[in-house]
Amino acid sequence: MQKTTLDIQIKILPTGPGVYQYYDIDDKLLYVGKAKNLKKRVSSYFNKNHDNYKTKVLVKKIHSIRHIVVETETDALLLENNLIKKHQPRFNVMLKDDKTYPWICIKKERFPRIFPTRNLIKDGSEYYGPYTNFKTVNTLLDLIKGLYQLRTCTYDLSQEKINNGKYKVCLEYHLGNCNGPCEDLQSEKEYMDNLEAIRQIVKGNFKNSLGRFKEQMAEHAEKMEFEDAQRIKEKIDVLEKYQAKSTVVNPKISNVDVFSIISDESYGYVNFLQLSYGSIIRSHTTEIKKKLDESDVELLELAIIELRQRFGSESKEIFVPFEVDLGEKLKITIPQLGDKKKILDLSLRNAKYFRLERFKQIKIIDPDRHVKRLMAQMKKDLRLPEEPIHIECFDNSNIQGTNPVAACVVFKNGKPSKKEYRKFNIKTVEGPNDFASMEEVVYRRYKRLKEEEQPLPQLVIVDGGKGQLSSGLKALDDLGLRGKITIIGIAKRLEEIYYPGDSIPLYLDKKSESLKVIQHLRNEAHRFGITFHRQKRSKAALDTELDVIPGIGEKTVIELLKNFRSVKRISEASRSELSEVIGDSRGTKVFNYYLSKKE
Repeated sequence: MQKTTLDIQIKILPTGPGVYQYYDIDDKLLYVGKAKNLKKRVSSYFNKNHDNYKTKVLVKKIHSIRHIVVETETDALLLENNLIKKHQPRFNVMLKDDKTYPWICIKKERFPRIFPTRNLIKDGSEYYGPYTNFKTVNTLLDLIKGLYQLRTCTYDLSQEKINNGKYKVCLEYHLGNCNGPCEDLQSEKEYMDNLEAIRQIVKGNFKNSLGRFKEQMAEHAEKMEFEDAQRIKEKIDVLEKYQAKSTVVNPKISNVDVFSIISDESYGYVNFLQLSYGSIIRSHTTEIKKKLDESDVELLELAIIELRQRFGSESKEIFVPFEVDLGEKLKITIPQLGDKKKILDLSLRNAKYFRLERFKQIKIIDPDRHVKRLMAQMKKDLRLPEEPIHIECFDNSNIQGTNPVAACVVFKNGKPSKKEYRKFNIKTVEGPNDFASMEEVVYRRYKRLKEEEQPLPQLVIVDGGKGQLSSGLKALDDLGLRGKITIIGIAKRLEEIYYPGDSIPLYLDKKSESLKVIQHLRNEAHRFGITFHRQKRSKAALDTELDVIPGIGEKTVIELLKNFRSVKRISEASRSELSEVIGDSRGTKVFNYYLSKKE
């Protein structure tokens, strides 16, 4: 019944732009989406098999479809964003922010005050922002106060009250921070001229203020008013210094918004840079939780609309890393080189740093989320059929062809599980043969796990290239485990990863978290194997030197080593020195043994 109803609803959908809404059987809104062509877009949900589990769940729950037709694609984008914010549907990506951002307010009053605030009051006052932190606001206000004298009092400075002498100048006037409009010592025109210059500074345009100050400085110098000229020069220096610090791009790049995105399996991170008169006047990065395995294009389109609305941007041009569809009113630029590309790269760098910071926070605050994200990322990067919760890595050690051994290390949730590490003495292979040794240890490890009905790993890594991988794969084949365990090889030279039956290796990004986990596994296996090999070599050295002496047992060997520290010192010791430690009879046997060797 439901499918028939949905079929009819889809058939009658218009082919123009609009917004569609999916509702469940209880008439609860599940999802809001935008489309250039409503009929085509909605049909795509029901005409194909979806790889993403959540999309499958969404489609199963859809009971009815409603739509809103709009004039343009831009209108569809804005309406979609507003509906998502209003209804917060379960399956929609949300750009939620519980912060109340600070603004700079120019109060609607005679001789307007300028101050920071988090509350927007609709009384005709001007608000600039919002800014992402108070530090930026305070820096700007400190700059403005250093350049212009503005009142801070809350008096009603009507002309009538000033004429009646209702107010007296305060300490701020005597400190030189205010020019005393309360006693009519400053005209309203001069005050408002200063305020217009302040508006331009807040917008990032320092040109007018600099020009005005330079004119004033020249006038004072001409009149021989050198102290006043010096005071104005100091203001010019402050303004130029501030401008130099904030200008990071070509001054010709003005009134542009820059957006970039970096994402992983679960989240997208979008950075927004706002440019005005060649200066960055805002930088903000937001984190977006994926709901239906959304693409970077989908996430970026939604974020651009939301962030421009949130921060009141009216720029007509945006820089983005790839093509996005935001309607016909915005000019979309995809920079390829020069200053425009540099600013886009800066935005991307901000997004990457934000992502790294979030990872560090999550590791501490929410380790479970970190593990889930890491496992999902490894599954994607390594093209695995399931998340590698349990990984095992093998390494062979047969330095100088002696005492061949192997090591197996175990990682759970991306971390070492040392109690499950295992050592292997190579039993069936004569001489140094890495391939045969690898086959033996992989076979022995998983034969035992099968017999003991222990859980098998999702991923096995062998330290080496195609040869070692083929040996490990043969062992799994012999046990009937091919297809049940994924096996890969990592070669040392270029950290290339080999897959069975594929001659072309996979190269992961050197900064990739997945590669870091694999390197950690490989290094642990190597360390564990080398330690075991050294222990065997040391024991072998002791066996050949001391245990072959007739009448000398294990306890005597331990006693000698405890006192002399090395076999070399034992071989060089006198009869009396040896006898002091282990008695005359055994001391003589050891002394005579080494004496005969010297002769």
